Amino acid sequence: MNAYRMNTFEWLESQAIYVIREVAAQFERPVMLFSGGKDSIVMSYLARKAFHPGKIPFPLMHIDTGHNFQETLDYRDSWMEQLGATLIVRTVQDSIDRGRVKEETGPNASRNALQTVTLLDAVKEFQFDAALGGGRRDEEKARAKERFFSLRDRFGQWDPKNQRPELWHVFNGMKRPGEHFRVFPISNWTELDVWQYIEQEDIPMPSLYFSHEREIVRRDEVILARSPCIALQEGERWETARVRFRTIGDATCTGATESGASNVADIIAEIAATRVTERGARADDRRSEAAMEDRKKEGYF
Repeated sequence: MNAYRMNTFEWLESQAIYVIREVAAQFERPVMLFSGGKDSIVMSYLARKAFHPGKIPFPLMHIDTGHNFQETLDYRDSWMEQLGATLIVRTVQDSIDRGRVKEETGPNASRNALQTVTLLDAVKEFQFDAALGGGRRDEEKARAKERFFSLRDRFGQWDPKNQRPELWHVFNGMKRPGEHFRVFPISNWTELDVWQYIEQEDIPMPSLYFSHEREIVRRDEVILARSPCIALQEGERWETARVRFRTIGDATCTGATESGASNVADIIAEIAATRVTERGARADDRRSEAAMEDRKKEGYF
């Protein structure tokens, strides 16, 4: 009798690699979305494992809002070099310049929602038929409605009621002309799983995830880092605090958390003790109760 049993990380890793390989097998022009955040880093690491010793057989793509943290961009370029991967970058600024989207105005203006159009235009430009994303079901209630293979119509829109069964991990990648899929290989991972895997595999991470001193402003229960794209409102002031980021995105809406966690072990201990979700500090998710679901229906990843 075989006494071998997979531990949690072996099972999660095996499942994610299986999904990634299924995408490579079923689709003609897949792409992996890369934000520079922990989930997309782990997903790209898994893709390298999936096809080792060969190269990742599809490109990675970053949708750059123009308001990214510089640390994210520096890490992105360094990590792509380590992976030996092909990187495509498309920018929201280009979408603005071409009149595809209109820049938001006002005190809480952000480009985060605008990247949906940039993404859909890139999918059409390269005729991608599958886009792998780092979404996890524990992140947010709209994410929990996703399947591994999530069909998008010819307008790039998502209908949570129109999803296919995935019994025994049999994935149906059949689609009509113009449709494409979003695929989420790490759907069953939690934030804690991601960080424990990062520790186990010794994956290098962007410095933003670790405690550091930074100028911040407190706005509507969100801690925003000082950035050229953030203007102080009446009664606000910059102050210095020791913070880190649990999620990384557009600087206008990505909230920091006060923390002394300076290494991966500290982060794991902090997450294990917290009762606040990682997206609880994101200003864009506070715009409405269904903010994420509304964006996903429009084509957001």
